[in-house]
Amino acid sequence: MKLIVGLGNPEKRYEGTRHNAGFVVVDRLVRRHAPSERVKARFRGDTIEAPIASARCLLLKPMTYMNHSGPAVQEAAGFYKIDPASDLLVITDDLALPVGAIRLRARGGSGGHNGLSDISRVLGGDDYPRLRVGIGAKPAFMDQADYVLSRFSDLERDAIDRAIEKAADATETFVREGVEAAMNRFNERLSPPPTQTRTDPPKADPPEGVDAGWLGEQRETPRDTES
Repeated sequence: MKLIVGLGNPEKRYEGTRHNAGFVVVDRLVRRHAPSERVKARFRGDTIEAPIASARCLLLKPMTYMNHSGPAVQEAAGFYKIDPASDLLVITDDLALPVGAIRLRARGGSGGHNGLSDISRVLGGDDYPRLRVGIGAKPAFMDQADYVLSRFSDLERDAIDRAIEKAADATETFVREGVEAAMNRFNERLSPPPTQTRTDPPKADPPEGVDAGWLGEQRETPRDTES
């Protein structure tokens, strides 16, 4: 069993936000590999079992909010006796990568990401693969929490949709060939980001072209920390 975890926040108001990039990649994998499967509420999250590259995979979206993603991963990994170093992939957003870029790592620190920090805390270490989807650097005029909970602009639509497709492809390679093969195939050398010159905040209207939400029913949970 491979455990594929996409990080994000539940509730419709967070659909399509930058911080939910992990959810969107998992949704794309469901569309490819298990479009008719029903969502099951297990391990403090929404789950779907899907065959990917002839392997049995559990796709998990924790419904506990970003800051408390760890217990869902811990419960699922424990139930299936998953070895985090080889059979777990966590998919998340990353402020340090430009929109449209993705990057895989076999292990490493959280980089200040609260979801990864909580997973490392409950697993007792950070020796597990992660796939980061770039959401772009925070503009100087915005608070970080506001930025990660904002939606992609019209100009970013094509880039983020390509990144979601590429992240789904990378996940399939991880399942089929392992994290090293996926890193070699999908990690690219990145150019330095352009200097931020904008002074007015971007529009908050959600884009039409970005996937939002699980294929099944959205479930409301008590409000907790989102960022």
